[in-house]
Amino acid sequence: MPNVLNQCITDKYALYNGDSCEVIKGIPDNSIHYTVFSPPFSSLYTYSNSDRDMGNCKNDSEFYEHFIFLAKELYRVTMPGRLLSFHCMDLPKMKERDGVIGLKDFPAILRQIFEDCGFIYHSKVTIWKNPVTEMQRTKALGLLWKQIKKDSSMNRQGIPDYIVTMRKPGENPERITHTDDTFPCDVWQNYASPVWMDIKQSDTLQKKSAREEKDERHICPLQLEVIRRCIELWSNPGDIVLEPFGGIGSVPYVANKLGRRTIACELKESYYAQMVRNVQATDNSESENVTVGKQLTFDEFEGEMI
Repeated sequence: MPNVLNQCITDKYALYNGDSCEVIKGIPDNSIHYTVFSPPFSSLYTYSNSDRDMGNCKNDSEFYEHFIFLAKELYRVTMPGRLLSFHCMDLPKMKERDGVIGLKDFPAILRQIFEDCGFIYHSKVTIWKNPVTEMQRTKALGLLWKQIKKDSSMNRQGIPDYIVTMRKPGENPERITHTDDTFPCDVWQNYASPVWMDIKQSDTLQKKSAREEKDERHICPLQLEVIRRCIELWSNPGDIVLEPFGGIGSVPYVANKLGRRTIACELKESYYAQMVRNVQATDNSESENVTVGKQLTFDEFEGEMI
């Protein structure tokens, strides 16, 4: 792989410390069965000091310009008829930065980028988040009760997460099949809901050990149950799952537990090192052989964590 700083490769996973825009160029056409990831939220958070970090862009336009390069490569490597899912949310507009207080429809902008690359808009699920927790964390004007009493025209609802899924045109050469036993109807009814109300925001991989000294940069792992549902629904055992923004390894961790193979890229060295430790923690455990839909949280994984 070009410009890879470090790598950890087994028959189950390939983990790269490098820029995903460069690493993905080494992946063959039409070879990825499923992709799931949480991209940088434009310039909202800073992840590292690297010039290659998409989160270090000057503004939204620069971020989208850079992201298009990756989106085109993701289209190239995706198998026809297969899917790509990205986690995102609406982004807040700030008066000091944007001139107004409001929201930016980040999911729609990313969806349009993928459509422009050739993908078909496939589905969207809303993930409920507690507005009280958001208010306490962000102190957003629109969520403050005192604003209700002052002028509620500035009050708004909390910001949920979304999983937006795109499909590459063409006939799927390897169908994703299930049975009554492996994917019960009641589980499908839950997964088919347009709103997932039962996702615990704390259901994530341990992140403390990935922080560098005096590191206040953003670490926000995607919830394990969200990843699990996506992988169960949209891939077969043995399929290759791609994660271009590996972080501390949530996607390859869950994918490996579910008997999938994984390719993951992470630019920041400390995150990459933690990703390797997290994924290697699954090496000595057999793939999960449980009914689809059995919600497993971090508490159940904790004994294996490093």
